[in-house]
Amino acid sequence: MHTKPDLFHKKLTVAVIFGGRSGEHDVSLVSARGVMHALDPERFTVQPFPLGPDGRWLEGRILPEPGANPGIDVVFPVLHGSFGEDGCMQGLLELADLPYVGAGVLASALCMDKVATKQVCAVAGVPVVEAVVGRSLGKAAELAERAENTLGYPCFVKPANLGSSVGISKVCNRQELADAVATAFQYDASILIERGVTGQELECAVLGNQELDASVVGEIVPGNDFYDYDDKYVDGKAQTLIPARISPEDHETVRRLAVTAASALGVEGMARVDFFRETATGAIYLNEVNTIPGFTPISMFSKLWEASGMPYRALLTRLLGLGLERHDRRQSLRFSRS
Repeated sequence: MHTKPDLFHKKLTVAVIFGGRSGEHDVSLVSARGVMHALDPERFTVQPFPLGPDGRWLEGRILPEPGANPGIDVVFPVLHGSFGEDGCMQGLLELADLPYVGAGVLASALCMDKVATKQVCAVAGVPVVEAVVGRSLGKAAELAERAENTLGYPCFVKPANLGSSVGISKVCNRQELADAVATAFQYDASILIERGVTGQELECAVLGNQELDASVVGEIVPGNDFYDYDDKYVDGKAQTLIPARISPEDHETVRRLAVTAASALGVEGMARVDFFRETATGAIYLNEVNTIPGFTPISMFSKLWEASGMPYRALLTRLLGLGLERHDRRQSLRFSRS
């Protein structure tokens, strides 16, 4: 579905929200700078809304009631992780009756929770990696034993509700597993332990509202043992390859599965859908779905759409249009019996 031409009949004020109370605070700052710098100044006026690491508004605030934010036409949340990508900020914006970029409350919450993502996508027929789930630090030893017997080594231990590989560990023995479980529980009350998959890390971007389009498929070649936080944002050793080094058949499979997964989760606006391709079997597995992916001009989401024929500035304009379009559609809904 394409942007309605009358959505941009005037110059719009875009509220860009960034920072926030998350382990990905610094990543959000970098993404927001990219967005604010690239928005078309002839079509948009940028109004920054930074949030401090404690979650407090630093310059202005958005009030959670209709009509209380008259200077804002549309909101671009550039928040990664907890309290921004997980449905919390989206709920605030729904209460404020403001158009905004990206997925809604439910889809944001589902995609942020790796356990819920796997459950929904498995029902939709998207292959997922075998895993065990833990929800109590008090049963960590029992969880580690179950993971060892079920999954073997290597395996990955992940907090259920964080992104940018924060709190994730690759483990190869019982002691490493026990330490990693303790670390993951520091970040979340729910954790996921997945079988290690040896192979390629693939990424595909989706865009749209009720109908989603998929980009070309890219590949991440980690510079470290796996694509962890330092590899993404500190060391700079990881390589991105577009298109990915996979067959045309696998390319189309990944694109199809990306749309299937995002649609099953109720994603609108945008998402980056990540996969593994196992070398030994050729099987393709869903890894995770990011509803507010990294957003600099050199981030994978942006590069995938650029390779698909949509430059960064045009991508930002399209996303704002999708947010306005969805809000316009929702205005026709009834929220009371009268």
